[in-house]
Parts: sequence; C-alpha cells; structure tokens
Amino acid sequence: MRKTLRAQIFRADARRLRLGSRVAAAGTGNLKTLVIIPTYNERDCIRELLAAVHSHLPECDVLVVDDASPDGTGALVEQIAAIDPRVSLRERAGKLGLGTAYIAGFRHALAADYDCVIGMDADFSHDPARLPQLVGALARCDLAVGSRYVPGGATPDWKISRRLLSRFGNWVARTCLDLPVRDCTTGYKCYRREALARLDLERIDLIGYAFLIETTYQCFRHGGRIEEIPITFIDRRVGQSKMSGAIMLEALRYVMRRRWERARKANV
Repeated sequence: MRKTLRAQIFRADARRLRLGSRVAAAGTGNLKTLVIIPTYNERDCIRELLAAVHSHLPECDVLVVDDASPDGTGALVEQIAAIDPRVSLRERAGKLGLGTAYIAGFRHALAADYDCVIGMDADFSHDPARLPQLVGALARCDLAVGSRYVPGGATPDWKISRRLLSRFGNWVARTCLDLPVRDCTTGYKCYRREALARLDLERIDLIGYAFLIETTYQCFRHGGRIEEIPITFIDRRVGQSKMSGAIMLEALRYVMRRRWERARKANV
C-alpha cells in the first residue's frame, strides 16, 4: 500500500515537473540565477547534488556556504569550483547557523546582480528536479515556496509525531502572523531580486527555522506575491538532521515576539 501511494505521488510530481520546465523555458529562461546551498558535513552528497542542480538548471551559478565542515565538504567544493566556473565556495570560520549562511549568500547575490535567487538544502530533501518549476513561478510571483502542505505536497518518510509537530508549528506561524502561506518553515524558496532587496537583512538575527519564517513574513509585509509549489520532501539520504530543540524554541519565541510587536503597533 505504501509503495503504491509513493508511486502515485511521484507520477503526479513528474507531470507537474514537465509543466514547470515548459513555463520556465517560456517565461524566465533568461534570468541570471544563483542557487545558495548552506552546508555542514555534506561531503558524501555535495558532488552529486551539484551535478543534479546543473542537470536541471544548466546555466545557473551555485554558491556553497560551508561552515568549516570537519568532514572536508569545503575542500571538496573548492576542488569542484576549480574546474567548474558555475560553482563557488564561501568558507566560514565555524558553525554559524543556517540563517547567517543565507544572509551571506543573499548579500553576494545582490552585489552580483542576480535576477533570481534560490535557497535549498544540501541533503536531497529538496528535489533538484523542482528547480525549473520554482524559477518558472516567478513569471507570476515574487517568492515561490516549495511547499509540503498544499495539495500535491507530501512528507512520505515522516513519522506521525514529526508531521504533527511540523503542521502545528506552521499553524502557529500562519495564525499569529496572518501569513497566507501553508508552509512557513520550508527552506526551498526562489526569490525575485526585487523581493530579496526589500528584505531588511540587518534586523534578522535568527539561526534556524525562524529565519525561514521571517523572510517569508517580510516578503508578504512588503506586498510581495507568494506562490506555493507542491513538493515531496524526502528525508536526507546520508548524515544526520540538523534539527534541535533549541532551533524549535527559537522559532516559537520569534513568532510570539513578532505577534507582540504587531499588537503593540496596532494599539499605538
């Protein structure tokens, strides 16, 4: 039964991917695109991931932001970059967190005048085959979100406890911040340059999932059009999850703080 359901999911995904590829080719094929991939101990999959990204978006550039991975991820990416000009490395001094990695990537993208900026995980949880559809969606919106929680989205490998926790967290964020987005904590996002430039990066001091919520929230508050693209989120192939209780607590505190700030301004 489980195998049959998964086969149906991936057949539906394949149909949407073919449509997304046609849209991308027709409407946004000339966008100068940067894919940002934060890494920490991803040596076992980064080479394969870079190849997969370029198989679906051949002309895009990829910036790997590595937090001094002990397993040598940065050294491997440096070797790849030496023979592939589409790949570059930003090596950092230590494990500084997801949020600061993306901010470093965003600053690079804005300085280098990229039209389209994509964030994705390094562990194949975010299927690179979705990239053309996310880019194609920018013909209609300012921020395309790879969503697990719209029709067609799925998390087939998750235990029921993890599904409930994730859905509850997204419900809290969506409700407290009045966000018209089902998946506020996804890291698979595609920004138009104009939307990215409007983000107030200076005020963001968040590390984990709270950073992902904040960027979506700021985009919405600045009037950006947001579209959710259904994705099938597959658990990482190798290595260990970076999820922790501290990251979850940060996200909850952030949402409550933002809610309080909005209520205070409304009463002024």
